[in-house]
Amino acid sequence: MSLELDDLSAFVAVARAGGFREAARVSGSSASRLSDALRRLETRLGTRLLHRSTRSISLTETGARLFERLSPALAEISAALDTVHTQTDQPAGTIRLNVPANIARTVLPGILSPFLIAYPQIRMEVTVEDSFVDILASGADAGIRYEERLEQDMIAVPIGPRTQRLLTVAAPSYLSMKGRPQHPGELLEHACLRLRFSGGASAMWEFEKDGEVIRLDPPGPLLVQPGSACDLLVEAAIAGLGIVCLFEDWLAPHIRSGALDVVLEDWAAPFSGPMLYYSGRRQLPPPLRAFVDFIRSHES
Repeated sequence: MSLELDDLSAFVAVARAGGFREAARVSGSSASRLSDALRRLETRLGTRLLHRSTRSISLTETGARLFERLSPALAEISAALDTVHTQTDQPAGTIRLNVPANIARTVLPGILSPFLIAYPQIRMEVTVEDSFVDILASGADAGIRYEERLEQDMIAVPIGPRTQRLLTVAAPSYLSMKGRPQHPGELLEHACLRLRFSGGASAMWEFEKDGEVIRLDPPGPLLVQPGSACDLLVEAAIAGLGIVCLFEDWLAPHIRSGALDVVLEDWAAPFSGPMLYYSGRRQLPPPLRAFVDFIRSHES
């Protein structure tokens, strides 16, 4: 069966974006052109791949199976085309990264700008996503996560700080009114501003001191999903609404300004920093190879 690669790519783009308009924005195409491509593909396959409504689209069972197999296959094709540039002085092509919000906020800004200046023919696409993802199925070339959340059979390279901490902070106004906790257990009596994962579970707060580990699920008036909404938690803490626990790098400017005070710092144990990871089962595309080499040569 003869199928147009552009039609297959259009299907993957729409499925990944969750809609025609968003896929058109990301791909630089148009919603009508993508819709025509999907119609041609479904006609040639003789089956429906998407459930369409006026407000949303969803994959059919057949569409989900095709998307799962097709995403890594198209990524391989893209990588093969990128190898054409190995004979040039400068690598060229696209790198697709999948990273959590705190990495996008605190680690990438100091890395991407000098890298893209050094390699002007490389284009970087960054997807910010805090949940666990299969980078190959998602169409990404590489991801950044912490060691305990890395996928199996992946090559991992340290990126950014070698160690990090989660700090617990609150506004001076809150602490003067509610008191400063001296032990993690006292947080159960405080207003805590929390993160909740997309699956519905709240992120536990973990503390460690002298070999003792305490994990808490404290109460609080505000829950947000990770991502840019973390700024909402920080602003709420600055306003005196409660105590928040986030990455030290994210909170550092507000601590320096005096807007937030650190509490329980002696319970804030350092942990290993983030890792850039990618599949070892496929040939490394030249743009990603350049990025890996750049990271290794700029180890902090």
